[in-house]
Amino acid sequence: MNVRVRKYSWQLAPADVRNIRQSVFVDEQKVPPELEWDDTDEIADHYLMVLPDNTPVGVARLFSTLEETAHIGRMAILPAHRGKGLGEVLLRHLVSEAAERFTELQLSAQEHAIPFYQRSGFHVCSDLYDDAGIPHVDMRCLAPKLVNDAYSTRENPMLLGEDRDAWLFDRESTMVDLIDSLTGQARQRIWLYDRVLDHDLYDRLRFRELISGLARRHRLSDVRLLIHDDKPLVQRRHQIVELMRRLPSRIELRLVNEDYPPVDDQPFLLADREGVVYRHDFYKPEGFATFANSGRVKLLAESFQRMWDAGRSSLELRELPL
Repeated sequence: MNVRVRKYSWQLAPADVRNIRQSVFVDEQKVPPELEWDDTDEIADHYLMVLPDNTPVGVARLFSTLEETAHIGRMAILPAHRGKGLGEVLLRHLVSEAAERFTELQLSAQEHAIPFYQRSGFHVCSDLYDDAGIPHVDMRCLAPKLVNDAYSTRENPMLLGEDRDAWLFDRESTMVDLIDSLTGQARQRIWLYDRVLDHDLYDRLRFRELISGLARRHRLSDVRLLIHDDKPLVQRRHQIVELMRRLPSRIELRLVNEDYPPVDDQPFLLADREGVVYRHDFYKPEGFATFANSGRVKLLAESFQRMWDAGRSSLELRELPL
């Protein structure tokens, strides 16, 4: 689409940026002015979308509060230019701008706009709440670089239950992004099978927070960790183990019974009934992830359940002090 997107600081932004926000949010949506204009404007980058004849049609802003996380907000397209795909162009421009600098993008979406953001790789991560009298949800993208590279070939990239094409990986960084993106969307179940709870792969703050959020969500949350060797966990404290011992009814770890070895012995992570990250080898970051493959997940879940039923608890971890 033949449009241009220009970036400004608040101090140098043309009046069109403020005028569009005033028209859409304050005048049209009745957002109180004291909520629309805030101190964040001073630290944010502001984006103005214009047509080839320089007619202004849309705005947005991007700012960061943490080194690895950026926030997208105040996205607005003037009424006369809606329904033409301009909002999607603007959003994907922001993702492209942020993809090389940030590992996570967050935004607050009006309820009716959820499908719009899902098409660009964002998923819901909160319950519905009121903001300025308008129902909102929080949404995030945990792999902006991967999503940005996939826009030309995928619809609803990385959306659990919707993105049906496999994601291949051969680097640990890509595998980590896929693991986190699936874990962050699980509503009830994460089942993980691996040789060990590798510290580089699983002993990470973001992964702990994602597991913690799932485990605390409701009483039916089901997080199971099935491994072969717990010695590394005893020798070095692990964030997931500490979380597990604080939430024993929601997170459980068992050791594989070597008398009943798995038939197809490759590590995997299952998210609810549709998502899987599958590795071809315990020692290499090579494999694939799918976000909507209930058939494969069902087969792996049956294999996991058999190993789980034959497994045993870790006495060493049970005796560790909190």
